[in-house]
Amino acid sequence: MTVSARGGPSLDGARAQYHAGRIRWGFIWALWSAVLAGAWYIPATALWYEPAFAAGREDTASVFLLTATVIAALNVVTMLLFALLWIGVLGKIPDYRRTMRQVRSISSWYMVAAFFGGPMALFGGFLAMGFIGAVFAAVAGLLYPIVGALLARLWYHEKITLRVAVGIFIIIAGGVTVFGPGLLAGFSGTGDGAWLGYLGGAMTAVGWGVEGAIAGRVMDVSDPDAGLTIRFTAEAAYWLLLVLPMVVWLTDFPVLELAMQALSTPSTLVMLLLAGVSFAFGQVTWYRSFPLIGVGRGQAVGDLYAVFTVLFVAAFALQLPDWNFLLGLVLAVFGGFVMFTERDSVLEVVRALPAESRR
Repeated sequence: MTVSARGGPSLDGARAQYHAGRIRWGFIWALWSAVLAGAWYIPATALWYEPAFAAGREDTASVFLLTATVIAALNVVTMLLFALLWIGVLGKIPDYRRTMRQVRSISSWYMVAAFFGGPMALFGGFLAMGFIGAVFAAVAGLLYPIVGALLARLWYHEKITLRVAVGIFIIIAGGVTVFGPGLLAGFSGTGDGAWLGYLGGAMTAVGWGVEGAIAGRVMDVSDPDAGLTIRFTAEAAYWLLLVLPMVVWLTDFPVLELAMQALSTPSTLVMLLLAGVSFAFGQVTWYRSFPLIGVGRGQAVGDLYAVFTVLFVAAFALQLPDWNFLLGLVLAVFGGFVMFTERDSVLEVVRALPAESRR
């Protein structure tokens, strides 16, 4: 560290130390989000084998979709409970209320992020898990940093350097490896008809990428913990006030009976709570990394969740993934490493001002 003329640390030295600490904590938060998100896939997949939902996994495509709707809605309720507990412990309930009242400039953006992260990404994840499996669902979602980085570049001029572009290209190659064999089999008529699972994987990647880009923008003017709780509140409202009432009104699917059976079964309730706590705190750490290292890099480090998913599945379910999942996993994770291993001088300014602002 450089020293000033009076013997204390210089302004440049203090600034460099502060910047290094921000980058370090940004990577720590992003890595924790990867661990917790990887853990979420275990109880979330196990829900499909619980007595209340197992029949829906083996039934027609329409029943499968409706069952996934109920599972996603119950999962969101538990996520919201843990998010409220988190901000209550931190003493941020007043921040939550103040941020919620700023509808035009702040909370409306979190509501949009909730749509992409919930009814699109979370629901797509349950489709992919139910039709194909936890490993595919996790690896398919690895494509989301591409969407997030590109949107961050378009919306608020976050830098995409040559290294980031190379990382994106490698992640795309991993995505082709994951989706390619199944899609080719489906087009040739030799597949197992699991097109909903592949659609769900694509929904997860797009949804989380868009959510990350929106969150990276709105967290410039809001607290990440309060904002994330607003995002969970909006998502719970989508499911409980819009989606499930429409299912009850338009179909004869036993939504209430299925939900009550799930909540009254101890093993199912435990899985819902585990899925809620892992996803909620995974999102907390994910959101906290964005202001520190940028959306593209925060999402790239968070991509390591697929590695932890594979490890957890191998440890708890004693299952090894198919070769294309493993190869796609290696490529996507390597691309993520390429994206975030920038020099400190590049990471110091992750936003580039547009020409109009500079003038």
